[in-house]
Amino acid sequence: MAEYQFLGVSTEEKICTLTISNPPANLLSKAVLTELDGFLDGLGPVPEPKVLILTGAGTFFIVGADIKEISELKNSAQGTEAATLGQRVFNKLENLPIPTIAAINGHCLGGGNEMAMSCSIRIASDRARIGQPEINLGIMPGFGGTQRLARIVGKAKALELNLTGEMLNAKEAFEIGLVNRLVPEAEVMKQAMGLAKKIASKSRPAVEGILKATREGLGRPLEEGLKLEAALFGQLCETSDMREGLKSFLEKRQPKFQDR
Repeated sequence: MAEYQFLGVSTEEKICTLTISNPPANLLSKAVLTELDGFLDGLGPVPEPKVLILTGAGTFFIVGADIKEISELKNSAQGTEAATLGQRVFNKLENLPIPTIAAINGHCLGGGNEMAMSCSIRIASDRARIGQPEINLGIMPGFGGTQRLARIVGKAKALELNLTGEMLNAKEAFEIGLVNRLVPEAEVMKQAMGLAKKIASKSRPAVEGILKATREGLGRPLEEGLKLEAALFGQLCETSDMREGLKSFLEKRQPKFQDR
């Protein structure tokens, strides 16, 4: 396994936990993003883990990009390059063939929220604060905040949050659907791991099919999305796991999926 300066990696029962560690607030510097980029590439086209959990070290999730680095950008080309790096990394994260869970253990702002929104599911501490405060610095989100936020919470609410820079408390984020679950601060990793284990117990081909149908289908007209769903469903009908799943249901027992 590769050695990292800013990433902590552990694997348990087909679940990989990735911890961003850049004290004191886990800023997404260029070095952190570069390491994350390499880690995601290292997972390969068929990752060994079945679920990836992302969290932050200490009491923060991620409070954003490195403001010092942003202040040193000299021109439009450098700014575009910096934003493109973050977008490329988060696109890789979003398009992994395995589900990803953001375990938001603390403040989740700017680039941190943009990373969390790239995950399949978000579980947040009840003490977390979440938002896109870039406009308060005279800039705008650059790692996908104008695009993913609108797709998750709707155009009007996304515009309100991006244009005001206001931070949401965890309850507000949950109410608008920005996070899936709201849990006590001490329970974030436990809840994330429990959810990850539940997903990891399912058939890998079925999980991959759901991810593909949802990700690709939402960008198409409904009729095309339905065709994609039908084709992927058909592929699953040739798997051993489908036969095991149906057999176990009829025999009233838990399925023993082999991921094939």
